[in-house]
Amino acid sequence: MKTLRKERRYETFSYLPALSDAQIARQIQYTIDQGYFPCIEFNEDSAAETCYWTMWKLPLFNARSPQEVLNEVQQCRSEFPDCYIRVVAFDNIKQCQVMSFIVHKPGAGGYRY
Repeated sequence: MKTLRKERRYETFSYLPALSDAQIARQIQYTIDQGYFPCIEFNEDSAAETCYWTMWKLPLFNARSPQEVLNEVQQCRSEFPDCYIRVVAFDNIKQCQVMSFIVHKPGAGGYRY
């Protein structure tokens, strides 16, 4: 059994090994397939008590493919390389956030997107 190295945990997926680009794309595809609207948020700090992150543009209401979302993640990352970036999914029926996961950690080589 392999033990992950000691580091701060951020959200559910942080307990897994770093997601590959393909795995991130599959999570985003799942979000789109469920009818959720993906959104990109960023923040300098990822502390659990930080509830409000800055939204990168508006939610991607017309996103039909993971690549569209990943292109926005890349743009956000190039403009704010020292921030944590996460993808959030909103359910327009329940009017709430149903999923989120970090896709970029500043200074970490684990997430390439």
